[in-house]
Amino acid sequence: MEKAEDFAPEVLQLFDKYVHGFIDRRGFLASAGKYAVGGVTAAMLLDSLNPRFAEARQVAENDPRISARYADFPSPEGYGRMRGLLVKPARAGGKLPGVLVVHENRGLNPHIEDIARRLALDDFLALAPDALFPLGAYPGDEDRARELFAKLDQNKTQHDFLAAARFLQGLPECNGWIAVVGFCYGGGIANMLATRLPDLAAAVPFYGSQPAAAEVVNIKAPLLLHYAENDERINAGWPAYEAALKKAGARYRMFKYPGTQHGFNNDTTPRYDEAAATLAWTRTIAFLNANLGRG
Repeated sequence: MEKAEDFAPEVLQLFDKYVHGFIDRRGFLASAGKYAVGGVTAAMLLDSLNPRFAEARQVAENDPRISARYADFPSPEGYGRMRGLLVKPARAGGKLPGVLVVHENRGLNPHIEDIARRLALDDFLALAPDALFPLGAYPGDEDRARELFAKLDQNKTQHDFLAAARFLQGLPECNGWIAVVGFCYGGGIANMLATRLPDLAAAVPFYGSQPAAAEVVNIKAPLLLHYAENDERINAGWPAYEAALKKAGARYRMFKYPGTQHGFNNDTTPRYDEAAATLAWTRTIAFLNANLGRG
């Protein structure tokens, strides 16, 4: 798999716009063409940047160390009914702390399912909801997933994730301690949940959009915030967020990883940075253990 440094910075910026719906496939191809040299086409650039789920999978779906199933749960203030992947260690020694895993803006794709399985191997009860379930669930195609995602009523979707947190907390396998880990769009949801759930034990947003300053005073959970250095769009909101966190007396630690791109933790694409992702994930597991009754 190629690495971020194999692409012109302008191409990475175009890909970020494409992934987040600011330009469509045609727009990417039209703008990236000028950077396609040496027999490489714009379509080949896009193909190289798109996810390789199978190559990056760390925990197989049938791994005997885990127990996984899809679970439905009610969301009366959201879309009515939701579904998520629920994963736990196969030989859990009792009730476990719960971790809500929130995906990027493509729904519950194979990468986020793999993240949930990884958390189960660290002895957490992980629930990864699919925001696209009300629209037929993640379709197996990233472009189609982005199209569907734009059709969601975000107010209802936020309530779906609030319902997911309550469902996880109330499961008989859960010890009542819950945290949230989210990526990109999911990082924004993690920040939002921190403002809405007073009994949330911890929140870990990866390069997520920030909540309104007026909402930050409601944050009770400690935060571990991961940012990429080369992520102008998301980083623009950090100074105001930090000022609000300080004013509110919130507990937080922020790490910005040098030389990284937005999405550096996602090991299915060339934006993945192994060193930064490994460090960020090590910090995340330690943080969850410390704040979910284990540290």
